Amino acid sequence: MLLRLSFLISIVLVATAHAGSVGREQDIVDLKLGQRVQVDDGTCPAGQVKEVRGARMTDKGVARTSTCVPRYGPKTK
Repeated sequence: MLLRLSFLISIVLVATAHAGSVGREQDIVDLKLGQRVQVDDGTCPAGQVKEVRGARMTDKGVARTSTCVPRYGPKTK
């Protein structure tokens, strides 16, 4: 039973942690805990994009952190 519960929790966390993409950080309105959103606003070096994450819960909601991560193009075979 405990194994099933932990499996369901992990599925929910993975489902909410998917990455989206926006043009400005102000366009992120409802960032969830663990969610990652890529922001293409030109603040990172060439070949990288800013990734904003819902890092931790605070009294005012979800605290955000941001880092520059490699920009991945379309996958090719």
